[in-house]
Amino acid sequence: MPRPTKAEIAACHGQTMPDIIAPNLDVLFCGINPSLYSVAIGHHFGRPGNRFWKALHKAGFTPRLYDPSEDETLLKLGYGITNMAPRATARADELSKAEIKAGRQLLKAKLEKYTPKCLAFLGITAYRIAFAQPKAKIGPQPTWHNTQVWALPNPSGLNAHYQVDDLAEVYSWVRQDLSQPLS
Repeated sequence: MPRPTKAEIAACHGQTMPDIIAPNLDVLFCGINPSLYSVAIGHHFGRPGNRFWKALHKAGFTPRLYDPSEDETLLKLGYGITNMAPRATARADELSKAEIKAGRQLLKAKLEKYTPKCLAFLGITAYRIAFAQPKAKIGPQPTWHNTQVWALPNPSGLNAHYQVDDLAEVYSWVRQDLSQPLS
């Protein structure tokens, strides 16, 4: 896949990405919002330097390392991808708190329509804003609309607090939780 030019990437500002979603998924991964690069290439977590695909594989969600161009194949494994805020930006911190909070209503509608078992929210700061939980920590959160919620670290290369192995370890907690019998 050819890399988009700087002009092609810049032209994606404010555009949206279609969800990769289906009914009854095991996990719906929820990014904060799409990157300009991802919109330019038409695939989630597509920016070079984003560690989502590596972390997903190392955590055991995929049998091999997937390329962003294979994002739709996640559905066959029981996983999907959406975003909290639909507008593409160069950096997530370009979103307003109001946009993040409004995204909560969009996400609620998706949970009600598609009923995934688990929502894995990729970005603790945005989770805290959207859910008015300023002290939330990485890990399981209260169930929301009959869906188990996890707040996980953002896989962006800009998140220096977590390297790929650290992301994979935390993401694997969701996999372990899914394997537990329902009580």
